[in-house]
Order: sequence, then C-alpha cells, then structure tokens
Amino acid sequence: MSLGLLEQTVIVHIDPNTHVIRQAEYLPSPNKNQRPDEALIDLIVIHNISLPPGQYGGGYVQKFFLNQLDTRLHPYFESIKSLCVSSHLLIERDGELTQFVPFNERAWHAGESAYQQRTACNDFSIGIELEGTDSEAYTTQQYDKLNQVLACLIAHYPSLSADKIVGHNDISPGRKTDPGCAFEWSRIKV
Repeated sequence: MSLGLLEQTVIVHIDPNTHVIRQAEYLPSPNKNQRPDEALIDLIVIHNISLPPGQYGGGYVQKFFLNQLDTRLHPYFESIKSLCVSSHLLIERDGELTQFVPFNERAWHAGESAYQQRTACNDFSIGIELEGTDSEAYTTQQYDKLNQVLACLIAHYPSLSADKIVGHNDISPGRKTDPGCAFEWSRIKV
C-alpha cells in the first residue's frame, strides 16, 4: 500500500473521557468555557485562518489560540493582540490536526452569530479552522482530514448531520466571509 493510501485510511477517534481526538495534537487553549447545561452540540462551523494573513506555517495560529503570540514578529499581530479566540480544531495545509478545546466545552470561534433563529452559536457548535484564506484553494490533505473529522463527529454526536455543517459566513453574514469562495463544498463527503 502506498503511503498516500495509508494516510487516507487513517480514521480519527474521539476519546469519550476527554472529548479530544486521539490522533490530534492537543494544545489546551485558555479561550474557552463551559457550554450552557441545556446546550446540545448540533452545528459544525467551518472557518479559515492564516497568520499573518495569506501566510502559512510558523505556528502563529497555534500561539494565537494559546494567547502566546509575540506581537513584535509582524505588524498585523499588533492589531489582534487584544483578541481572545480559539476553535476546537485546526487543520493545517498538510492535513496536520490540532485540537485546542474539548468538544464538550465552548470554544470562542463564532463571535456574534445566529443559526435558525438561535443566537450565540458558540453555545451549540464545534468550530473547525482550516489554514487558508477565502480566495486560495485548500489542499487535498485538508479536505481528506476534514472529511475524517466530520465523519467522526457525526458518529460521536447523534445531533450532528451533514446538513448541520455551515460556514462562518452563514452564521455571521456581512461580518464574516470564511471559509470563502475557494472552499469547495462539493468535496465534503459525509
């Protein structure tokens, strides 16, 4: 079996005790809190991020979600220094997966948002960041990993389904545009 086929057959699993994907690097973010007691996880939100914008690698996204970003390294970083944000997952260009917040907790990814007449989407959603921009094509490795993650989440949380996967732009129209026109929704295979 070629290495490429072997990589595609790797399936991700959620540890039922920690609510963390076993195959992900886990870097606990302080930017989280408890979900409301009545919150049912029934939405997945796809985002994109690159730091600085349009540049990949360097570990800056990870440091940003951990509140450890050195603002002296790039002028753009100064403009985001007061933000305290996170997401549950980050999928890098090469398909590497990092988890920042356990799924049973509320990550701070959606901001002001609404879905089907419900506000505060952080309360009931899982946020997945793809390393990228609105206008640059995402990689095959990212789509492969995203599909593995989505299948795992839908299997683990019965309230999730393929029709409950949206973009950040869908829950914050006019304020957010990600995952952008470069995201190929037809490549979601769950």
